[in-house]
Amino acid sequence: MVFAKSIVSELLEAFPDWRAQMYFKSSLTALSHAMEDLVLAGDDQPLVIATFQKERFYRQETQRYKKVAQKSQQVYVLASPETDFVNFSGEYEMVAFEPTDVLAQEWHLVVVSHTFTSCLTCREKNYVADSPANSDSNRRFEGIWTCERKLSQRAAEIILERVLVYRPELEEKVARARAEYFQSPRKLVNLSRLDSFQINPDPFVERLVAYLQAAQYKLIKTNKTLALKEEKERLINALTTTIRRSLNPEEILEIAVKQLGQRLNICRCLIYRCTENDEQVKLEYEYLKEGISSLKGTSWPLKDNPFFQEIITRRESINIDDTLADPRINGLQELVQNSSIFSWLLVPVMYQGNLLGMVELHHCDSQTIVWGREDINLVDAIAVQVGVALIQAESYANLQDLNEQLAALDRTRSNLVAITDHELRTPLSTIQVCLESLANEPNITSELRQVMLSTALEDAERMRKLIQDFLTLSQLESGRVLWHPEPLSLPECVELSLSNLYARSRNIEIATIKNLVPKALPLIQADGEWLVEVICKLLDNACKFTSAKGKVTISALTDKQDPNFLEVTIADTGRGIEPNLLETIFDLFYQEEGALRRSAGGTGLGLAICRQIITGWGGKIWAQSAGKNKGSQFHFTIPLAQDY
Repeated sequence: MVFAKSIVSELLEAFPDWRAQMYFKSSLTALSHAMEDLVLAGDDQPLVIATFQKERFYRQETQRYKKVAQKSQQVYVLASPETDFVNFSGEYEMVAFEPTDVLAQEWHLVVVSHTFTSCLTCREKNYVADSPANSDSNRRFEGIWTCERKLSQRAAEIILERVLVYRPELEEKVARARAEYFQSPRKLVNLSRLDSFQINPDPFVERLVAYLQAAQYKLIKTNKTLALKEEKERLINALTTTIRRSLNPEEILEIAVKQLGQRLNICRCLIYRCTENDEQVKLEYEYLKEGISSLKGTSWPLKDNPFFQEIITRRESINIDDTLADPRINGLQELVQNSSIFSWLLVPVMYQGNLLGMVELHHCDSQTIVWGREDINLVDAIAVQVGVALIQAESYANLQDLNEQLAALDRTRSNLVAITDHELRTPLSTIQVCLESLANEPNITSELRQVMLSTALEDAERMRKLIQDFLTLSQLESGRVLWHPEPLSLPECVELSLSNLYARSRNIEIATIKNLVPKALPLIQADGEWLVEVICKLLDNACKFTSAKGKVTISALTDKQDPNFLEVTIADTGRGIEPNLLETIFDLFYQEEGALRRSAGGTGLGLAICRQIITGWGGKIWAQSAGKNKGSQFHFTIPLAQDY
């Protein structure tokens, strides 16, 4: 006989006041181990019933259940056989149910003793038999976890009834279990212990499960974000490859409109070239979904289009979620109606502030959509690539300059791939190994567990710094930074930077740092947060390339060339820089040893970030060095406060 009704459903029918909760696999694993540990730590001989969806899940817990079986003669393990799991009476009772039984979709662990009860009974949501996704930690279940005796006894009774269907020869043993465990609990001297088990679950376990649940939700959200970013990078890489293979602007635009339309699954995608003064343009590059009318070959109005004029003013994309409800659509009703545009996204193709063209996405279904920020960012990124491609095509006559640009682009891409591989994937792999070991190896010693946790935390911090550098540089390069200049004391900012550096380096030996900044300096006019960021990065960079026996100094004086600025100098006795590289080191992703031969680590973003910040307040930054192993000096200028 194969059962089709869920045990969770039967329990909810028997106890209508209860509601099923959502759990992830990682949470259920933690709860199951906590319940098993309670059995192993106690002196009772409880009834223990565990159902595993598949034999492979049971095999992961075999050793634990051998230990559990030493505590009681009433242990039942159920699983759907895959290789050698069969009905068998040994250290515990093995019950093999049919793969089509509803138990193959469920997870149960019920413990009933004279002093406590505990019940974990769940069914998997969106269950797909033999799907690879069923074995990862993102699997979701809904069900009940409780220490309430009546519910636990009822759950045990339901599962035992199914045990007898598959193994009727156990009727006598099951009868003894019913007589022993389904009566009223024995009177104990310490009744408070019994009450605590029956009413309130272990608060530590509750907090652990809450933490695991929250962490799993964050992980899923992060995975979705990474998947979107991966899709964005894949599309950008495809266009970059096209740029390298062809300098034909028509071919570039044709591929761009096709790939963008397909990847976003949009009704209509247009790309056309235009300038700010164009009154109209002829549409030549178009992607259409099946059943959508074509606009190719028609004239498209620009001068009388309020959205186009707004883009010229704002220099950024515009999204219209519902064209019928947008008041700016006045004068374009006929165009919108004839083109069946219900939701509209316009993204300018810019290069160095000049308008080169436009990317338009049209949603032609009467059910309007809301343009997501990720979609808009993706189209913005593609528009940037299209702009670069057009400029490169127009610059074909200057082949030498073009080749240098492509070589620089290729080096940047190679460094980015190498940095991402080493600085992101390596710590991510370490974190995954540590967490998988902690989750799947129950017998790890506390010392090794602490080592794994420390390793995972250190690599997580390493990833956080890398991502923060990428975000900081992106924010600076996009021009979205809102500067907040104010009169500041440079010595105070230096002291704060040194404190931050010492805090981050407390577990490692670094070079001696001498602060030679005079206390009686005039106030400077700068954004304090960004100034501290610059000083921290330059000091960190100096320490990175200077041995622990070396020396780093920071000093400041009035700029000799412009008395309205202070010049700050950070000097070291470290590795030094070749004279021909003194300007190159500020380039994006530059690393002296190359992306794949780094002895000091890092991303090659620090100096690029410093240059963006310093030029943002009107200063300048440069480096000096006598050559290899002769130390180096980094100088930057800060404007003085206007009252000084």
